[in-house]
Amino acid sequence: MFQRALISVSDKSRLEELGKHLAAQGTEIVSTGGSAKFLKNLGLKVKEVSELTGFPEVMDGRVKTLHPKIHMGLLARENNKEDQQTLSEMEGVLFDLVVVNLYPFEATLKSGASDEDQVEQIDIGGPTLLRAASKSFERIAVLSSPEQYDLVLNGTPDLKTRRWLAAQAFTHVSGYDALVSEFLDASEKKERSLSGRLVKELRYGENPHQQARWYSQVGSTSGWHEATVTQGKELSYNNLLDLDAAQSCLSLLPENSCVVVKHNNPCGVATGSSPLDATEKALAADPVSCFGGIVAVNGNVDRALAEKLNSLFLECVVCPSMTEEAREVFQKKKNQRVLLIKDADQFQAQKKRFISLWGGFLIQDQDVPDAWSSEWKVLGEAPTEAIKKDLAFIWKVCSQLKSNAIAIASDLQTRGLGMGQVNRVDAVEQALHRVQKFHPESKNLVAASDAFFPFPDSIELLAKSGVRWVIQPGGSIKDNEVIQKAQELGVNLILTGKRHFRH
Repeated sequence: MFQRALISVSDKSRLEELGKHLAAQGTEIVSTGGSAKFLKNLGLKVKEVSELTGFPEVMDGRVKTLHPKIHMGLLARENNKEDQQTLSEMEGVLFDLVVVNLYPFEATLKSGASDEDQVEQIDIGGPTLLRAASKSFERIAVLSSPEQYDLVLNGTPDLKTRRWLAAQAFTHVSGYDALVSEFLDASEKKERSLSGRLVKELRYGENPHQQARWYSQVGSTSGWHEATVTQGKELSYNNLLDLDAAQSCLSLLPENSCVVVKHNNPCGVATGSSPLDATEKALAADPVSCFGGIVAVNGNVDRALAEKLNSLFLECVVCPSMTEEAREVFQKKKNQRVLLIKDADQFQAQKKRFISLWGGFLIQDQDVPDAWSSEWKVLGEAPTEAIKKDLAFIWKVCSQLKSNAIAIASDLQTRGLGMGQVNRVDAVEQALHRVQKFHPESKNLVAASDAFFPFPDSIELLAKSGVRWVIQPGGSIKDNEVIQKAQELGVNLILTGKRHFRH
């Protein structure tokens, strides 16, 4: 049984249940402001913090628990004679249960509140109470979320549980502080905190022997955790990586586009006259690699498109909307995962990308390739509007392939993709192999290279296979040799001055 509880919560869900339980146990309840009023309205006996401290709540409640009599009751060591003597002399009391959750800073931020209102949601007393009580976990149980109330409702937490609760409280405060820090200053800082909220324990990681967990970033207003999974097996670690790769590419393309991803690389991409047309073109781009892949469409999925997708073995289908008829079609393959995503346009709004490494992590800006730019240099004949569209299309697709990368397209459809190679010639050969294998009849081929050509040999290979337009960043010390060879072979070059290397 708890002797004395300090309760100060913003989220009052389940507080009635907890308050009545503590009162029935004979626990003395000390509380503040709205929490005290809530408990009193239930008919419970509550002592206001101001009664204990002899000091009123002031400054619209900004100062209420920041008082020595409160914090002595939290920080006093039970077996320390000096602490106990000081507590007695100051007429303080010990707490053995602290129930605190913080002002709704995150919810207020998502609501688009003014800066003035947002600043008022920066909790000071709450984090201080949680930190102080958690430091004394050997004798105090700290509940920082209504989800933890069962640990008290079903008994008295033991030392191991109290230590875990203290850790949860510090994690909660850490995430809260990180969010406040970002709000006050989103620029680059010498120290940076990343805070995540567990979405779920995944079945395993990249391989069955690896454990994995999925977290959403605290403060994030959109993401895969917001998607609606309408059917299918539980999402796996690899599914999530592939979904992200698919949406990354799709977010660069106009409506009526489709991206097929396999092993974190696009293998078929197309823009068409409708979602069905785009999907048929994307699947036909590489009909072998699409087996067991992820298909992302940025338009409404109807019955015809659902039937097309259901004719294949796919891991996931993701789209912004679907008809009821399409939903019924998908349900015939219950294991196939189908996701609806809202706010798809927010993908590129992510300003930063993170990756972990030994002893730390890297942060970089999101890489968003340009559409056709007047700053690009055209060496050769001026492209037609159709060729310009193909070049802009394949430039975006190439930016999404793992380097070294070469992408070849025609009619807004990828015809051959080469990626993840340790030299550029291998990437060219891989892309051309796929063109010959799946689209030998292709005409008006255009190619993109994610980085410069170090030698003319790649241009020779592309020209030999009928490619007459190549977009690349340039910047090699052998640019003149590459340009001269292109001119000799009748290949028109577009130099963007910017590479899109995806390591």
